[in-house]
Amino acid sequence: MTSILVLNGPNLSSLGHREPNVYGHTTLADIREAVEQRARSWGWEVVFLQSNSEGTLIDLIEKHAAASAGVLINPGALTHYGLSLRDALAALTVPLVEVHLSNIHGREEWRRRSITAEVARGIIAGFGWRSYLLGLDALRSVIESPA
Repeated sequence: MTSILVLNGPNLSSLGHREPNVYGHTTLADIREAVEQRARSWGWEVVFLQSNSEGTLIDLIEKHAAASAGVLINPGALTHYGLSLRDALAALTVPLVEVHLSNIHGREEWRRRSITAEVARGIIAGFGWRSYLLGLDALRSVIESPA
């Protein structure tokens, strides 16, 4: 069975009530259910994890990525300064897609640069919780037709 690792960075556990004008009212649990439902419809399984700690995210990559066909990540604020996370993602041998709920390119200047996207196959941003589903679709496309 195809297994996908979905990682969520700092503060994403507070989705649903954290700045709903920016991130919406959908919780991380809601997003998890939508991602798992889509993946199940393809016969895939999902390992869906969140941490507020960069070191823990790196540990999760080291623990789970080798058994995964691909990685979907929302690095949260680590997008902009998580050099250790970026290096761990660069070491992946499976496809990586980065997602963001908000359009990071239309926000504050410091949010517009993603150091993690430098090592990702692609980035999807600005579609709210649907960014995860679009990212999962993109990851499937890359896994099933890598060329």
